[in-house]
Amino acid sequence: MKYMMMMHTPRGVTGEYQVGSWSPEDFKAHIAFMHDFNKELTASGEWVDGQGLAAPGEAKVVRAGKDGAPVTDGPFPETKEFLAGFWVVEVDSPERAYELAAKASAAPGPGGAPLNMAIEVRQVMSAPPTDA
Repeated sequence: MKYMMMMHTPRGVTGEYQVGSWSPEDFKAHIAFMHDFNKELTASGEWVDGQGLAAPGEAKVVRAGKDGAPVTDGPFPETKEFLAGFWVVEVDSPERAYELAAKASAAPGPGGAPLNMAIEVRQVMSAPPTDA
């Protein structure tokens, strides 16, 4: 079973990620945790994909205009939380996906305290057959 684990993070004072205001040591510890977590997922065979996302100020919502040309809106600095990154994991049960999400949620923040970030967990569904 594949699951997507989406890491949501509160916005900072300027509308960007809060990590921008962290000390360099705290930021390095956070990134080291994420690298170690990804290595564990790889070693266990549960890793499918995972990426951090660019800062929210670079985000755009795109819709097709009347002529099919892209129409963009954003960025959205008024948003309370942003999608900071994601993992796709392949695990044997939803419970295992929840265990992994809880571990990711506890990534260290300022002073090494666990952030307890919201991690949204959703099953990745298979596409219906093409002859359906």
